[in-house]
Amino acid sequence: MNPVVGVDLGGTKTAVALVRSDGSIGPRLESPTPAGSGPDAVLDLVSELVLAAADGAPLAGVGVGTAGIVNGAGQIISATDTFAGWVGTDVVAGLQRRIAGSGEVVVINDVDAHLLGEAWLGAARGWTSALMVAVGTGVGGAIMMDGRLWRGRRFAAGEIGHVPVPGAEGLRCPCGRDGHLEALSAGPALERAYCAATGTKIDARQVFARAGAGDQAAATVVRAGAEGLGRAIAGLVTALDPDGVVIGGGVADSGPLWWQPLQDTCRAELVSAFSAVPILPARLGVDAPILGAARSVLERSDRR
Repeated sequence: MNPVVGVDLGGTKTAVALVRSDGSIGPRLESPTPAGSGPDAVLDLVSELVLAAADGAPLAGVGVGTAGIVNGAGQIISATDTFAGWVGTDVVAGLQRRIAGSGEVVVINDVDAHLLGEAWLGAARGWTSALMVAVGTGVGGAIMMDGRLWRGRRFAAGEIGHVPVPGAEGLRCPCGRDGHLEALSAGPALERAYCAATGTKIDARQVFARAGAGDQAAATVVRAGAEGLGRAIAGLVTALDPDGVVIGGGVADSGPLWWQPLQDTCRAELVSAFSAVPILPARLGVDAPILGAARSVLERSDRR
């Protein structure tokens, strides 16, 4: 079949690439996302990048992984303030008007796209069920059951960042509530915790660097974030019984100082029936959401 253009639509940058049905991927095209300029500016950019990636080739469709909660019609029903006016945007209709003749447009959440990519060609390949966790500026999640994304009644299944966890009491989540995982384990949460402990304001990458160099305050902050995530994952593994867990995002690239307490805490909380569940790092890196977004189009075509 004709190739698909996969789109990773993020608050900072938008990346696209041509993806063939065997998973081979063309050159990535990237541009800063005009997230603060409103939906029309964002959709104009996506359309320009899609047409440039296609370079005149006939397309089977366009798959988009975007921040925010996306309903079954490709409309944004919830999002942060990063994207001005994004809630209520009909991404499918907006792109169809701009790139008519480019095939079907499918829009899903960005972490859902990440999971589809990892299930197709990455760490979750061969699994029929999986929990995906993405840890960076926020904490996101996605769930696959019986070989397909499980998006839930409200299209928000897998929003692990808003699970209440021990250790987050009194910490304010970006959603406006206290005690959620994202307020303990996301990159900005680690920055705030280190500043509160030391009076020094540094970014999360520097927190990890200091932890690795023996800074005890930094090590304590990193460990607390990892342990909180481990407890949340243990709860979801117990409830869902997936084939395994895949963890991606910028924080997940931080090495054993983060991975070891996460794994130890998670496995200590799990009963023996789940002792062998794999907890793996994502393998596809920045290509995962592009591949997964494209896969959403290919899967829909296969079902038809």
